[in-house]
Amino acid sequence: MSEYRTTARERMKGRCRVCPVCNGKACVGEVPGMGGLGTGASFQNNFEALAAVRLNMTALHDVKVPDTATTVMGIDLAMPVMAAPIGGVCFNMMADVPKGHGEEDYVEAVLAGCEANGILGCTGDGVPPFIIDAAVRGLTAHKGIPFIKPWEGAELFEKIDRVAACKPAAIGMDIDAAGLVTLRVMGRPVTPMNTAELAQVAKHVHEKGCKFIVKGIMTPADAEKAARAGCDAIVVSNHGGRILDHTPGAAEVLPAIAAAVRGKVAILADGAVRTGTDVLKLVALGADAVLIGRPVSVAAVGGGTDGVTELFATIKAQFSQAMLLTGCGCVRDITPSIIHGGFAR
Repeated sequence: MSEYRTTARERMKGRCRVCPVCNGKACVGEVPGMGGLGTGASFQNNFEALAAVRLNMTALHDVKVPDTATTVMGIDLAMPVMAAPIGGVCFNMMADVPKGHGEEDYVEAVLAGCEANGILGCTGDGVPPFIIDAAVRGLTAHKGIPFIKPWEGAELFEKIDRVAACKPAAIGMDIDAAGLVTLRVMGRPVTPMNTAELAQVAKHVHEKGCKFIVKGIMTPADAEKAARAGCDAIVVSNHGGRILDHTPGAAEVLPAIAAAVRGKVAILADGAVRTGTDVLKLVALGADAVLIGRPVSVAAVGGGTDGVTELFATIKAQFSQAMLLTGCGCVRDITPSIIHGGFAR
């Protein structure tokens, strides 16, 4: 991974510094790019909220080899992890994209690297047609979950139909993308949705034979709205701190959201996840599975499929070790009891 990170640092120059600690402090306001919007507080809050979670260590138990596998929305995963949807290599990750490292290569690296580890990668969406084109090509060859922006008008349903033809198990929509600076700059209309509009999208996705995920949930009230609209899963996320300054970190709001909708929808979460121990923390806080974003981009840009494969193999080893040293024999055993101080679900 050290070699892949060194290569990524060269290729991502001007977009990401590939810092030793990816906490959002060196890339404040760098949107487009890999930074956080404005003061960078939302990005940094993600990192600090997750870092503040402390674990109860124990080696006095019967667990010998933890079982990291789980099932979410009927999807079997070797661990409760997926690659987050990120699109736009050319303007978010690399100012000068070398041959063999464009959008299609990025999607291939993410999906194939996830597949090699028994998990799923998600694909992104954006204004330039090549982003959705690359997603469709990747999803034709590999299993994955496409995410579509909340476009106004016919474009939303046209794109849903296009990715649905690839027969994914689920289709997602990052509703919080309605605030993305990059989309406003490019002059393309995206919009917030009310519950009735969200229900219409969920119904359309279900008619295509797919589960529906809405990403960008940060309050129990919105989680309840998503459940009422017929969503199968939510992603607790502030979009990596890239759309609204001064939001709390995802780990801060996750327990209350989980308490509100557990059993009604599957609960996914992201936000500054860097290690397998971070995965364990978010699952203990209430997530059924965790999405990882920026580290996957660095691995894909720096090492292609091999980089992503190595990253998730490392994440799995860390996750297994963290389970072992908190006495968790399986994912169902990961409860608030392993968090120092605990919390009420």
